[in-house]
Amino acid sequence: MGRITVEVATQTLRLAEPFRISGYVFETWDVVSVVLRDGEHVGRGEGGGAYYLGDDVANMLAVIETARPVIEAGVTRDELRALMPAGGGRNAVDCALWELEALRARRPAWQLAGLDAPKPVRTTFTLGADTPEAMAAKACGYIQARSIKMKLTGELSLDLARVAAVRAARPDVWLGVDGNQGFALADLDRLTAGLVAHGVSLLEQPLPRGREADLDQFASPVRIAGDESLLTLTDVPGAVGRFDVVNIKLDKCGGLTEGLAMAAEARRLGLGVMVGCMVGTSLAMAPAFLLGQVCDLVDLDGPTFLAADCTPAVTYRDGDIWSGPEVWGSPEAALA
Repeated sequence: MGRITVEVATQTLRLAEPFRISGYVFETWDVVSVVLRDGEHVGRGEGGGAYYLGDDVANMLAVIETARPVIEAGVTRDELRALMPAGGGRNAVDCALWELEALRARRPAWQLAGLDAPKPVRTTFTLGADTPEAMAAKACGYIQARSIKMKLTGELSLDLARVAAVRAARPDVWLGVDGNQGFALADLDRLTAGLVAHGVSLLEQPLPRGREADLDQFASPVRIAGDESLLTLTDVPGAVGRFDVVNIKLDKCGGLTEGLAMAAEARRLGLGVMVGCMVGTSLAMAPAFLLGQVCDLVDLDGPTFLAADCTPAVTYRDGDIWSGPEVWGSPEAALA
């Protein structure tokens, strides 16, 4: 890959309303965007980092600047994995390299990845933690949703009341919950019994990162997904016997290149595969949408929380997400 120029910018995305999870309330989300130019073609990527790892804008900018001379001299995506640490900064550069490569080859990124032509995929729509009544009302407002994921806070009785209220309001949807590290092992028997009673299909990251071994002694009646516990490809083997599903996020693992490798390894080990996201614009969702083509579960509703998205944008219809060739990763994207 020949010499390229690197352009980096930051943006504060404003959420349409405050969003609460276990231990945090978000009103804005900062992202870094990267544009790579070779004089004829342009590749773009966006990274938002992982707040619980301290991967903020300052850190993302620092790791990009450290790697800039090598990137500008020409670097492959595989070389980038060794050059930069996993995280939002590498995600932005990796996705920009995918698009640059696609435009140079005059082929869409999905072909370069060896995937079948993409199709719309079912995505979850996420409910931030609130009162049971407010969450039930919000669930009813998600008219098009066929899959809903609820944020819980570790307040066990309140969380079970939240689940009961949402299930009563939306008996028709696939339902999952996300603990965001808010529970302890002693909570899990009561929690999972309540989830089973209300037809919940997935429990995501109930225990804090670092407490994965606690799951060795717990036989869950509900499938458990690892998120904060499973960051990169090297973490995937440790999921066996503790988690049923690996939740891959490009901002954690450092881009689509690593994300595809994680999905393949999870499959090899007999684990389910999920793709999730941080808050971000459609530019961040489009590469993850390609990963979603090979996943069992898709949670790519990040732009739906924003007061304003970028254009062109991914679309949501009948509970599905679709990223057209004009959004990212295709020669058509250069004309949008």
